[in-house]
Amino acid sequence: MTDDTEDRGWLLVSVSTAGAAPALRVQVWRKLRSLGGLYLQQSVCLLPEREQTLRQVRRLLDRVRRQGGTARMLRMALTDPAEKRQIIGEFNAARDAEYAEVMERLPALREELARERERGRATYAEVEESEADLERFRSWLAKIAARDYFAAPAGALVRAAIADAETDLADFEQAALAAETGIAVPAVGSEEPV
Repeated sequence: MTDDTEDRGWLLVSVSTAGAAPALRVQVWRKLRSLGGLYLQQSVCLLPEREQTLRQVRRLLDRVRRQGGTARMLRMALTDPAEKRQIIGEFNAARDAEYAEVMERLPALREELARERERGRATYAEVEESEADLERFRSWLAKIAARDYFAAPAGALVRAAIADAETDLADFEQAALAAETGIAVPAVGSEEPV
């Protein structure tokens, strides 16, 4: 994740997979979406120029050409401040929509932890399952953050919500440990010695 404090350039990427294998079109779409490309029209997208993005776009364009498609990348500058703000706003809106989906699904994990605890089913198996679920959320967040070039506002909220889920899981783990060992373990953040 970066911000827009530095006046960096932009990459305009145009790809045509006509005449190439149908799978190539999907590969291109997936790669440009994973980079956070803002589609201006079909087969044309805009990306902020960053070293990692530039490297990945070059590799993608090389693959497209080797597989029979055509591809072009142009470096450009946005000279109109209003246009630049609008485009950055569109990038942030796209990331905020992705962050919103994480926020929409994250409460289910926390609710499940609470339900299992209420039922007296705080077990190691449940801890493992919930850790795997939480790891999927962390991975999802990392993928979004990697294409969050301009620090979309919802990113901080999602990071805080995941931290809260981590705390809930740590408390649940302590309850599972206490249930399995019969030893009361203080809640996470408690000052009592273990």
